[in-house]
Amino acid sequence: MVAITLIIIGVLTRLIPHSANFSPLVGIALFSGVYLNKKHAYLIPLAIYVLSDIIIGLHSTILFTWGSILLIYYLGSKLRNHKTVGNIGLYTIVSSILFFVVTNFGVWLLGWYGYSLEGFIRCFMLAIPFFRTSLLANFIYVGLLFGTYEYFLRKSKLPKESIAF
Repeated sequence: MVAITLIIIGVLTRLIPHSANFSPLVGIALFSGVYLNKKHAYLIPLAIYVLSDIIIGLHSTILFTWGSILLIYYLGSKLRNHKTVGNIGLYTIVSSILFFVVTNFGVWLLGWYGYSLEGFIRCFMLAIPFFRTSLLANFIYVGLLFGTYEYFLRKSKLPKESIAF
């Protein structure tokens, strides 16, 4: 049930009007890596991207956006046994930077700004406002996802183990 809910929320938030890069996908990928214990849980954040990209439209940076989300899921799986507020914050920052670097490197690599140092710098400089929005969204969504789940986990008195999907 958690997996389906995450996919629905993730897809819907990409489809409804929102500020550029204000998305729960990094938070969902990190959350999935921490809390979902099936060996195929990485498919949840990937499914969100695949389904929403099919609806919105496929693009040339798919390899980089989808790949970075899988890397963030992997980071979440490393965070699983080291969950503290500080570590969750640190992993949120690292995940945000990873997504920024991988996707913008992909944009540059595809030739959108030319294959020069100047084009490389321009590509990353123009993306900084999007990074700010994405970092804010990541902290908000990670806080909501992790906080809400931990709250209900404690309220339900269930064993503090990873959930199955």
